[in-house]
Amino acid sequence: MYIKSITIATLCLASTSDAFTIGSAPRTAASIQTRYLQARTLPTGATTASTFRSTSALSMAEMDADDEIQRLKSMAAKLRADAANLEAEKAQQKADVAEKVFRKFDTNQDGQISEAELKAGLEKALKMELSEKRVQELIKEFDSSGDGTLQIDEFVGVEQFRNRLEALSREEKRLAAEAKKMAQKESDFAALQQAKMDILNDGAPTNSDKVLSVLPYLFPLMDGLQYGRFLLGAEGAESNPFVVVVAILYSVYRAIPFSGFIAFFVLNFLQGNPGLNRLIRYNMQQAIFLDIALFFPGLLTGVIGIILGSQNIQLPEAVTQLSTDAIFVTLLAALGYCAASSLFGIEPNKLPIISQAVGDRMPNVDMFDIDKEGNVFAKPREGSEEEDKKDDDKKKDE
Repeated sequence: MYIKSITIATLCLASTSDAFTIGSAPRTAASIQTRYLQARTLPTGATTASTFRSTSALSMAEMDADDEIQRLKSMAAKLRADAANLEAEKAQQKADVAEKVFRKFDTNQDGQISEAELKAGLEKALKMELSEKRVQELIKEFDSSGDGTLQIDEFVGVEQFRNRLEALSREEKRLAAEAKKMAQKESDFAALQQAKMDILNDGAPTNSDKVLSVLPYLFPLMDGLQYGRFLLGAEGAESNPFVVVVAILYSVYRAIPFSGFIAFFVLNFLQGNPGLNRLIRYNMQQAIFLDIALFFPGLLTGVIGIILGSQNIQLPEAVTQLSTDAIFVTLLAALGYCAASSLFGIEPNKLPIISQAVGDRMPNVDMFDIDKEGNVFAKPREGSEEEDKKDDDKKKDE
């Protein structure tokens, strides 16, 4: 009997300990199983009492946990309410300050701040001078109603105006830096173009350049005199001063051996000199092309003569004279146009076919470039790199 009483007391203490444990921490599956096995070894009355005490302790722990959750939720709601109240107070303080400053800026007390009032108020508050353009930008940004003034609900306070002014200032500095960079780039490009033009001498011709630019046309004139034999040899032509001057020049021209070849090579060599004015170089090139063009009427006349001679047909003298006179008159008209344009400093680039061919061969500023050291060099022609590559490939294949 004594042993049985000790056993019951021990189980009661264990149950009480379990209840305390339940209140402080959750029980594991192993501990629950152990208590169940111990309960089975006890008599029915002892088991019922232990189970009742355990259930009561568990219910109390659950109630305590629910109370703790509710307490935490209540605290969270209170913190949110406090935060909202603080924000509301802060917003009210800002509104009060803004209204106070607004009343201070609104000097005529008409309930709105004009551009002049905003300028005067900000200059006084920020201790700085503002331009009318800057004040207009502020009005435009914060004037949500679009009436050109600021009402109380549009007024944002001095600090926000200061921040916006600083942002505008940074933006202006950025734009100024970009403009300066662009101006420097344009200046460098202009200097590069000027350097190229100085090398090519593509500027306006001087009076001496205009006179010198006419001289190359004597070359096709001398070679074209053969087509003017009927006009220049007509009766009374020797009294014409122009005919006399041309006759003297032609005599000198023919007195020089290979004068035609010499004139051709000299003009061809000089027209590649970039130091000469563009008008002179252009006329040298065009004079060469005109002289080459004179070869085709003679060739055509010779071919026609051979064909007709094989058929024992002879061209009438009037046809021959008319054709040669037409060629000579056309040549004089072309040379007269070129000489007159050149004397006026205008490039004679209106001759059909010939002027276009000359223009394509004339060097221009886009054909040259300048390296970092200031040295000017000719750019490779378009497609020249591909041609060089093809030539290299052919040599490798050979």
